[in-house]
Amino acid sequence: MEKLDPRKDGRTPDVVSENIEKLRELFPEAFTEGSDEDGPRWKVDFDALREIIGEYGEKEAERYSFTWHGKPRARLIAQTPSTGTLRPCREESVNWDTTKNLFIEGDNLEVLKLLQKSYHKKVKMIYIDPPYNTGNDFIYPDKFADNLDTYLRYTGQIDDEGFKVSTNTETGGRYHTNWLNMMYPRLKLARNLLKDDGVLFVSIDDAELPNLLKLCGEIFGEENHIATIVWQKRYVSNVTAKWLSDMHDFIVVFARSAENLEIRDWERSAEQLEAYRNPDGDPRGRWRAQDLSASKPYKAGLFSITGPTGREFTPPPNRYWRCNQDQFQKWNQDGRIWWGRDGDARPMLKTFLSESERGIKPHTWWDYNFAGHNKEATLALKELFGGDSPFDTPKPVRLMTQLLKLVCNSSDLVLDFFAGSCPLAEAVLRYNLAEDARLRFVMVQLPEASDRDDYPTISAIGTERIRRVIEDLSDDQTATRSGVRLLKLDSSSIKPWDADFDNVELALLDSVDNIKSDRSDDDVLYELLLKYGLDLAVPIETRTVTDKKVYVIGGGALIVCLADGVDAKLAEGIVSIRDEIQPEVIRVVFKDSGFKDDVAKTNVVQVLKQVGIEDVKSL
Repeated sequence: MEKLDPRKDGRTPDVVSENIEKLRELFPEAFTEGSDEDGPRWKVDFDALREIIGEYGEKEAERYSFTWHGKPRARLIAQTPSTGTLRPCREESVNWDTTKNLFIEGDNLEVLKLLQKSYHKKVKMIYIDPPYNTGNDFIYPDKFADNLDTYLRYTGQIDDEGFKVSTNTETGGRYHTNWLNMMYPRLKLARNLLKDDGVLFVSIDDAELPNLLKLCGEIFGEENHIATIVWQKRYVSNVTAKWLSDMHDFIVVFARSAENLEIRDWERSAEQLEAYRNPDGDPRGRWRAQDLSASKPYKAGLFSITGPTGREFTPPPNRYWRCNQDQFQKWNQDGRIWWGRDGDARPMLKTFLSESERGIKPHTWWDYNFAGHNKEATLALKELFGGDSPFDTPKPVRLMTQLLKLVCNSSDLVLDFFAGSCPLAEAVLRYNLAEDARLRFVMVQLPEASDRDDYPTISAIGTERIRRVIEDLSDDQTATRSGVRLLKLDSSSIKPWDADFDNVELALLDSVDNIKSDRSDDDVLYELLLKYGLDLAVPIETRTVTDKKVYVIGGGALIVCLADGVDAKLAEGIVSIRDEIQPEVIRVVFKDSGFKDDVAKTNVVQVLKQVGIEDVKSL
């Protein structure tokens, strides 16, 4: 039986090693055998690689590039695996057993790393509202060697030892640099989670818009920049502005692949529908008149048209008819040309509402009537919290809803890893009820300190908002769509083998039962979900086999027993479960110290292998 190695299996994917393997498949001759402290491994021969790629290699020192101090380190941080885990908090959740929505409290960089296996190419839409670079309003860790350690120190879970967290002060000479170093690894990891037709929305102001566009262009590819939406966040000018009152923010839109992205047309408003009339009683119904001319050069569109009264019409200067003469005659004979009530007006093309399959093509100017504004967002949150808004700068739910309508289908997964007060979560919950949809959300928020006693952290504000929205929903809203599972970032539940030569006896005892004493079965199970790449909302069924708990996860994709006294009879019970459920893939995990003895361990493995269950591991 193979044992799960906390140093290897307790980590998120090693992106560098995976990329090296891909590169070696393409250019095996550019690799040579080498070694380091971990033993032999393949090394890149850069001279050989340069010879292979030839003229495609860049040799010039002066070339177009986007760089800043710390970029190599930011890239390295994105590639460094995490050894953390996500611990379930059932008591703080709502409808735990039925919901598929998740709220994760923790540093979003570490959380994004932990989600890589379970949600790789699973997310349809990512919306983030990262801290705007005002100089002092986002937390930026001073240490980078171990980001999980940084997080645990920040949240007071381990001794401080002089550790501090700084803000991004302009006087530090790193005003843009720190912001870019913070954003780069997070966006890099976020891209991995997007589906092939997935899309990223980022709210931003003027300060970092140019850098954000360059940053996303590098990570996603400039060809995948779909648009930059201008959202009117205010409807009244700010009288205290120093020069000009800023009335808008931007929402930068990037696709994982522009070729695969589908943007849904907007539905026509009542005012737009009013434009469709039927003044001539056409049996095909309501229509509206469109200009018959176009600005695109079209030689066949340069001709004279004679109207019913004998009046001749030619295209306006520098314009052309949008059709040739034959097409015009067909339209005219079919009654699709409108000559005005007296038959002497300039020809227009009739477009029938009944034949229009498309709505209105979305555009990049979103005014406050369409997508809400800041004051609306604050007042709505204030009402939800009984007259006292606990968060100063929420985004309006209407804005979030318009984004959902733009790209999401009824059962898609959406993610916000700068969740703040969770307006996107509220939008999803209300959208599901209004549209009879099954959207799921994953919210991630650092427990950043707030200035309130009742909600001491930003994450506490976000979770409370979700609970209040759930309470506010109609009774016919199903629990599956209205609940939330709360999980919190922490260190691994499995102890690594680190020999303490000052206390060898204690180290040996720890190695016998290497699950931390303060961790529950739930903690271990959810860590295994991450390691095996299973959805954190997957069903977990508890069964009793020979008086021991056996967890059947994801319809038998993973079966776990963390009990003591495991023997061949329990293995036979697992075989019976397999035969009953008949999963396509089955993996079994035991606690290494849970076997009665070494003989029982051998027998368990043999019983499982005899029926084709080969993937058996121990903790």
